Amino acid sequence: MHVLILGGTTEAGQLAAELTARPGLRVTTSLAGRVARPRLPAGEVRIGGFGGVEAMTDWLSGQRVDAVVDATHPFAAAISANAVRAARAAGVPLTVLRRPGWQAVPGDRWHSVATLAEAAALLPSLGRRVFLTTGRLGLAAFADLGQLHFLVRSVEPPGPPLPADAEVLLDRGPYTVDGETALLRAHAIDVLVTKDSGGRATAAKLAAARGLGLPVVVVRRPPAPRDVTVAEDVAGVLHVLSPTGPGPGAADRCP
Repeated sequence: MHVLILGGTTEAGQLAAELTARPGLRVTTSLAGRVARPRLPAGEVRIGGFGGVEAMTDWLSGQRVDAVVDATHPFAAAISANAVRAARAAGVPLTVLRRPGWQAVPGDRWHSVATLAEAAALLPSLGRRVFLTTGRLGLAAFADLGQLHFLVRSVEPPGPPLPADAEVLLDRGPYTVDGETALLRAHAIDVLVTKDSGGRATAAKLAAARGLGLPVVVVRRPPAPRDVTVAEDVAGVLHVLSPTGPGPGAADRCP
């Protein structure tokens, strides 16, 4: 059995490790190639995009893939949509691994928005010193806010356009609450901006903001693809792929 994992997340690496340890499985993880030095998972690895739905369909058929697991970032909507179309065209079952989003708790001062543009429009009313943790893509939405200071954190150096008053911090999680609290204090941050990526690796910033009483602008994640099997964790995917499990396509489906 050949399993293709569309990776790039912590869960994708965990799934690859679990599957490669099982006899009779060939596991290939596909990485987008946006990070110069990615953490390579167990098993076979391919790096770079497929070149569209038709090319992905041909790859699935040519490599005799038996199951696809979309374990990409919750905001990677384009690759997820392509995966649905390619898997259907190739007749290969698809499971989407989507970790749950974050949930506000007492003490949080969250402002939920649908897009980065909405986040940018809200910022001037919340503070002047912004900790921007939405990744290196999409920063153009904040480029016109010249009156604000931005601390931009990303794994890779972001490209232009950037806000005029921006300081770039290159770093990779996981982070700690103490470390995030110290960072927010050291830079006198007034407001945090984040995407609702979920997971533990970067959740410490939310606890740090809560402890300091800071507002947080949270960009809501796009919905999972429709009419596909969705699992919230690695165990759920393993259950779907297991011969004794319900089989691909029979688990919970996104309405």
